[in-house]
Amino acid sequence: MRIRASVAVVSGALALSALTVPAAQADGGYGDTTITKVVVDGDNKVSMGTSSPVTVKVSVTAKDNSGIKDADEFALTGPGYGFELTRKPTCTVVNATTSTCTASVTIDPRTDYYSNKNAGTWYVDAWINANDDDFIQMDKAGSFFFQRAAKLTANAAPEPVKKGRTITVTGALTRANWETLKYGGYGSQSVKLQFRKKSASTYTTLKTIKADTRGNLKTTTTATADGYYRFSFAGNSSTAAVNATGDLVDVQ
Repeated sequence: MRIRASVAVVSGALALSALTVPAAQADGGYGDTTITKVVVDGDNKVSMGTSSPVTVKVSVTAKDNSGIKDADEFALTGPGYGFELTRKPTCTVVNATTSTCTASVTIDPRTDYYSNKNAGTWYVDAWINANDDDFIQMDKAGSFFFQRAAKLTANAAPEPVKKGRTITVTGALTRANWETLKYGGYGSQSVKLQFRKKSASTYTTLKTIKADTRGNLKTTTTATADGYYRFSFAGNSSTAAVNATGDLVDVQ
């Protein structure tokens, strides 16, 4: 894990949905400057795997009667002493009083030495400066999930199968281990078995089962029509959601 100023450093592809932050939550400031929206990669959930670098984009929208001048680097903080600084933000004018300041940081899991303890809820700290020298400094201006990437497989058998016969679906749920840079079984998690008719475009849930302690999955269902079977994991604060690729079964 990278070390800066004696603090353990970690970062990843972090995501934060747009949110409104009341001025009363500000940790410091002067004048009428407010932060109105924070967005990191757009959806409040970002996962990081074990091999590919990720570029994290952070956008903070702020308002002041005089307009926004600039912003300091955004700090991203999380569990396990997780910490990362973005590059210097670039501010784009939205209107006379409002601007959106955007910055990014690139992280490589192969060289930045992450701990699995760093997964979970992270925060964005921001400092925004207005044209009239007003400013706002806000810790925890927004929150997001920094998640370990997950993988999920599904195999339905036999293929083909007669209508009304039993189909057995097996698979495995694994997730990134940032310390070993490998994927390992994610056990005892609830996973949905889903089915999509060959002519349809959406899946429906047939049942919910639990993975064993090693992340292995096995269940049965009745063959009704040609279609695809898959497992689906909803994810949680530390691990990303994932769907297995559907396995087509021909029903005769």
